[in-house]
Amino acid sequence: MKNLIRLIDTLNESLGRWISWLALAMVLVMGLIVVLRYAFQVGSIALQESVMYLHGLFFMLALAFGVAQDSHVRVDIVYSQLTAKRQQLINLVGHCAFLLPMALLILTTSLPYVNASWRVLEGSSEVGGIPAVFILKTLLPISAVLLILQGTASCARLTRQLLDSDQ
Repeated sequence: MKNLIRLIDTLNESLGRWISWLALAMVLVMGLIVVLRYAFQVGSIALQESVMYLHGLFFMLALAFGVAQDSHVRVDIVYSQLTAKRQQLINLVGHCAFLLPMALLILTTSLPYVNASWRVLEGSSEVGGIPAVFILKTLLPISAVLLILQGTASCARLTRQLLDSDQ
């Protein structure tokens, strides 16, 4: 079990390091769009949409990385004052009661949506846009699966930590 947890953590951390470069790519492409538009009066719908694609890739794939790094948003008013054991218990309950059910809901409800998009190879609604909206929509179930994997690994780790601290 420990090796499986380590494997899932490594997967999401490696993915997180890789996608961090997408933030730089987003900035560079946005800078290029601005320079082309204002210096050369040239516009490109595909280039503008590529920023949306990079943004979607970045955030959808970074969700599980945030859980792996324990950097997700929480109400910290009371949490920071608690003991490590109580924080672990809150994280475990939060993962089991909120994270995993929501990720499972996203996965199950997005599959028909993504399937329909793939059937017609959905493209951009803009003329000259990127003809790959179906690929962008595929990020929904992928991010849900990554969240389920990371949430399960985090639950197993938190459970082990809680049980080890009782002894």
